[in-house]
Amino acid sequence: AKEAEQRKNDLIVYLAHDLRTPLTSVIGYLTLLQEEPDLSATSRARYTGIALDKAHRLEQLIAEFFEITRFNLTTIVLNKEVVDLSLMLEQMSYEFLPILSEKNLTWQLAIEKNCQATVDLEKMERVFDNLIRNAINYSYPNTPLVLSLFVDDAINITLSNSGPTIPPEKIERIFEPFYRMDTSRSTSSGGTGLGLPIAKENIDAFDGTLTASSE
Repeated sequence: AKEAEQRKNDLIVYLAHDLRTPLTSVIGYLTLLQEEPDLSATSRARYTGIALDKAHRLEQLIAEFFEITRFNLTTIVLNKEVVDLSLMLEQMSYEFLPILSEKNLTWQLAIEKNCQATVDLEKMERVFDNLIRNAINYSYPNTPLVLSLFVDDAINITLSNSGPTIPPEKIERIFEPFYRMDTSRSTSSGGTGLGLPIAKENIDAFDGTLTASSE
């Protein structure tokens, strides 16, 4: 608990530091637009585009602050309904195609049809959003992401990618709150370290299991 609290405090300090960079850029480029009315249309469009990109980054960092403060402060409330998990996964895989194309990644799908389950759709979508984003972030370019679903005594869903091997001592900790594989100071690439813990927390609430392996 002490280690998790220390990781959280460190992360807040890093986020506060990282907020300054996009905010400084937004203010700087908006000031240029205000003080130089004779800027060419090309320069004006470029400065506006940069300011907007930095504003989006600022929005993301602020959202991460809220994520940190919300985590474990509220009890998970499940709004269960019958959901076609097969259709949900197919739709999500399609929605991620633009992001996959940026890294020249591809899908390999092996999804059994008409898999019905009583779950909270919004929370299940969040689980797989987190898992897929992690798989993309840590994939080598020009490789496939493999997503499969099959039913025997339970519903089994697996997602695998081709990327750097995770050492055994780290893979045991990736579901810990605020633990980040990338321990570098910047939060620009590692996020808050809450994506996988939140996914596991939601799966646990459905009496399911979420595990990871790397070889």
